[in-house]
Amino acid sequence: MIATKSMPKQSMYDTVIKQFNKTADIIDLNPNIKKILEITNNEIVVHFPVKMDNGKVEIFTGYRVQHNNALGPYKGGLRYHPTVDVDAAKALAMWMTWKTSLAGLPYGGAKGGIQIDPRNYSDGELERITRRFTYALGENIGPEHDIPAPDVNTNAQTMAWIADTYMSTISTSERSQNQHVVTGKPVGSGGLEGRDRATGFGVYLTTKELVKSRGESLKDKTFIVQGFGNVGYWASKFLIADGAKMLAVQDAHATLYNEEGISVEKLFEHSSPRKGSIQGFTDAEEMNPEDFFGLECDILIPAALGNQITGENAFKIKASIVAEGANGPTNEEGEAILLEKGITIIPDILCNSGGVIGSYFEWLQNRNGELWELDEVMQKLEKKLLQVFKKVEKEVEERKTDWRTAAYILAISRIETAYNQRGIFP
Repeated sequence: MIATKSMPKQSMYDTVIKQFNKTADIIDLNPNIKKILEITNNEIVVHFPVKMDNGKVEIFTGYRVQHNNALGPYKGGLRYHPTVDVDAAKALAMWMTWKTSLAGLPYGGAKGGIQIDPRNYSDGELERITRRFTYALGENIGPEHDIPAPDVNTNAQTMAWIADTYMSTISTSERSQNQHVVTGKPVGSGGLEGRDRATGFGVYLTTKELVKSRGESLKDKTFIVQGFGNVGYWASKFLIADGAKMLAVQDAHATLYNEEGISVEKLFEHSSPRKGSIQGFTDAEEMNPEDFFGLECDILIPAALGNQITGENAFKIKASIVAEGANGPTNEEGEAILLEKGITIIPDILCNSGGVIGSYFEWLQNRNGELWELDEVMQKLEKKLLQVFKKVEKEVEERKTDWRTAAYILAISRIETAYNQRGIFP
């Protein structure tokens, strides 16, 4: 038998650049603006020491990539994961630029994080790591410059530590004016009611609207979810409340299936004390993870990491809708196969944009010294998401194209307009 060379795995950065180039060609993007948008403005790498519980010092590496701020301050999450590196942060920062532009927000795109597996550290160690990372970033973040938010393996508590550390470096009289250096904080520390569910709500609402545009409803629709973190949990909760049925869930530890449906609340009660792991849940059977994407269902929600749907597994997918809860879960080869099969992809920059819209509301609330109630927040969030969805839907219909291409056209055109109007310094 002749050994064949396996193709090198396409990185998320390769994916985002190919998506960008495809759109640039379609809209005949000004070549000078193309040069600006295909590179990042700043790539910050910091190495910093932290004392562990055992008294030993470990050195950590943190990243913050700022892609573009033509429309406003940089905005984007911080993730704690072993896969965090400059290339991944560059890709995610670029997606954030497109996402904030598409949503019509006054933000640019950034992303970053620390290359660790947080499960290997105590809460005390994670607090010290987070605070030291914030101090190392220094003036590279700021409420009117670059505003981090939660992402994979970070949460409201992480944001509270960052805000407190950052504010401690500001002069006493100005500390309270810098609360909006991060979004996604706990409600008691300047956070927004409903920010926790905003991303998952966006996944649910865009899926609901797409189904509705086909003259159908979510009642009795079946779905499967990859990733049961914040996004996977809330998207599932909203979908089930609207009559849909969750057949399967997959995370890094297990793949669960129950044809009668899985209770999102019972699974959450099981996973919460286990650092989010769904393994060992008794109300569903464990199945081969290789068979997850091939399950019969109406909707697939990849809500874990990037590059999950590829040329190697996309052909297995039987869902008619792929709702991208994660950033960059589908690579170029995977997307080509899905589109060939007639599967509709709700692209990440639309599907999971509820999170950054919620972050914008929190930022405004802090900036203006206001307090918004949950009902008001969810109403504003729904209104904004529906506006963006309708714009993309109109572009899809007018151009007879797929949803990602339509979303990219709108996002990149808005930035091009800003550059054309303002010019380039000097």
